[in-house]
Amino acid sequence: MLDLLKRYYGYDHFRPLQEEIISNVLAGNDSLVIMPTGGGKSLCYQLPALRLEGITLVVSPLIALMKDQVDGLKGNGVEAEFINSTLPYEDMVRIRGEALRGKIKILYVSPERLALEGFQSLLKSLNVSLVAVDEAHCISEWGHDFRPDYRGLGALRRSMPDVPFIALTATATHRVRDDIVTQLGLQNPQRFVASFNRANLNYEVRPKRNSFGQLVELLESRKSQSAIIYCFSRKETEELAADLQGLGLKARPYHAGKDADARRRTQEEFIAGEFPIVVATIAFGMGIDKPDVRLVAHYSLPKSLEGYYQETGRAGRDGLASDCVLFYSYSDKSRQEFFINRIEDDVERKKASDKLTQVIDYCQLQTCRRRYLLEYFGDETVSNDAFPNNCKGCDICLSPREEFDATIIAQKILSAIIRTGERFGIAHVGAVLLGSKRKKVLELGHDSLSVYGIVNDLDRNEIREIAGQLVAEGLLYRNSGEYATVGVTDAGRRFLRERKTLTLSRPKRAEQPRRKRVERTETLNDELFERLRRLRLGIARELEVPAFVVFNDATLRDMAKRIPRSREEFAQVSGVGTVKLQQFGDRFMAGIQQYLKEHPDATKIERSPNSDHPRTSAKRAVSREGSTYSQTRELLNQGMSASQVAHRRGLSIGTIVSHVEMMVSNGIDVALEPSLPRTDRMVVIEAALDQAGGPEAKLSTVYENVGDDITYEDIRIVKAHRAQSNGKSH
Repeated sequence: MLDLLKRYYGYDHFRPLQEEIISNVLAGNDSLVIMPTGGGKSLCYQLPALRLEGITLVVSPLIALMKDQVDGLKGNGVEAEFINSTLPYEDMVRIRGEALRGKIKILYVSPERLALEGFQSLLKSLNVSLVAVDEAHCISEWGHDFRPDYRGLGALRRSMPDVPFIALTATATHRVRDDIVTQLGLQNPQRFVASFNRANLNYEVRPKRNSFGQLVELLESRKSQSAIIYCFSRKETEELAADLQGLGLKARPYHAGKDADARRRTQEEFIAGEFPIVVATIAFGMGIDKPDVRLVAHYSLPKSLEGYYQETGRAGRDGLASDCVLFYSYSDKSRQEFFINRIEDDVERKKASDKLTQVIDYCQLQTCRRRYLLEYFGDETVSNDAFPNNCKGCDICLSPREEFDATIIAQKILSAIIRTGERFGIAHVGAVLLGSKRKKVLELGHDSLSVYGIVNDLDRNEIREIAGQLVAEGLLYRNSGEYATVGVTDAGRRFLRERKTLTLSRPKRAEQPRRKRVERTETLNDELFERLRRLRLGIARELEVPAFVVFNDATLRDMAKRIPRSREEFAQVSGVGTVKLQQFGDRFMAGIQQYLKEHPDATKIERSPNSDHPRTSAKRAVSREGSTYSQTRELLNQGMSASQVAHRRGLSIGTIVSHVEMMVSNGIDVALEPSLPRTDRMVVIEAALDQAGGPEAKLSTVYENVGDDITYEDIRIVKAHRAQSNGKSH
């Protein structure tokens, strides 16, 4: 199996659980596989299919997923096809004939296709050796994406009692797992549950204040990298895409209101790398097999944690560091509740309301977000002593925090909830505490209560965050009925009665938390990596396949590190199998050789004594003569401004400023005076920097406190200039 893995996929080792699952499949046993997106689920049935004599049938819910999977398999030299409604009749006839002659190893079909009498007749004539049910949670009413057509798969199982079945999904609670086994009729299946922990993903929740500016900053810092932005409504999708386009960002909208051809074209071109940003409703995404999405942003509140986890799972499927940012406003909850309250079935309405409450709890967390998600899905690794207290991959764990005496504010919140009758949500309670003149507060006479206006050192968001911690402490409870309310628990009443003390934690107020992400391993030659990306896109266009079918980003990064000069060296690159070596090896090595001619110093690298991988420090890469950084520095030191350098080099101003920041952080002097904004803007920016925490200031916070005529690049240049003047890294 390792030989097959290397020959067809270019990898030397299995990922966790893959070997055990494959062994179970080859032994003829049923399997239930719960593995996060990007964990390598597909390989668990694709690799056994190459060993088994007959055909492997894969049931998949979306046409786009089938096409992507088949394109990838063919690119690896595997005989695979799909049958769905998009195929011309003559192609269907051809594929049926090839299947009957044993020319196809893997055949993808939809659950709807399985129900057709003609396909049932074909199945009886095929030597089916394995059935794989992808996105298996769709068979469960308790899942977040139930599809009635999946229920017919139980009959398929009964018609093939001796054929092993493997059911796979990325998101399933214990209840959903049991339902999958029951509905599909799996026979004593072995359950394989991988950790839900996606260590390469950084989770962050941001207040929905100046969210557009924050989003633009996120996208600008990822020039040409793929991003998915999820919105609540079709209208919001269209408007946000148009606003981003107005700033020169290549974004397109996607929602169910567009015609099928437009949706298909948008999806295919996004996957192929023709444009980097898609702004979408949740209609976009299940089964999107694009490995190099670097950012998934939720511009609106997701409906459930299952949906959120699956949507964020579309980031970083190649294992490289990626970010998941959720913009949270409590007011978004009311929009979701409006539709929830229109659900006629009481059980379904309660289920939807409970799922939304779990999302709100996630947004209001003051503890590790990664741990919360893992516990929700029953991941046993969080109970292991080895699981770190600090995950180093969410905003809570990465933000400097401080403990504070919360006794008084807790007493005030609990007292206000009791005095308002425990009939309201925390938003109303907060309004009372803050002395709001809101109409509802006045009409109910809550302005005459003793707790009215007794809080003047916090804002409504801070009150809401503390209330969330009081829920976690067991002093408050939430009702998730038609109108969500908060109440005081027995423990909360004892807290008030016995005048107990309480210590909680919060983000430090003296300084803004420094923006950090999962540590990234940069390639030695970023320019070479970009050169290889462009070459890959050109080849993909020639072949009319998505770019990742040629090679994914992780493979290109390894290529840029190794700088292979022969076929033997090229075969050692991770992700290069026999077929791709023959197809693409010479063209990529030619591209690398051309780059080396233009950059003869690119091979002057420090090598680790125990590895063939070239390694270098960040400072060596920045200071190396002829590097992209030194080219920028040379032009700046000639008296050019950053914008002039960007124009001269054909790069974006954001890229040039990134070069400046990297050089300054590594102690390399560079002339910045010509790049500084005019004096009146400098004064405003420096004041905003000081107010937001000085060297540790968060750009988005500074941007909120300056005028619209000041850009992010202005702020970044001033910050870098101050850091250089102070003789320390910013």
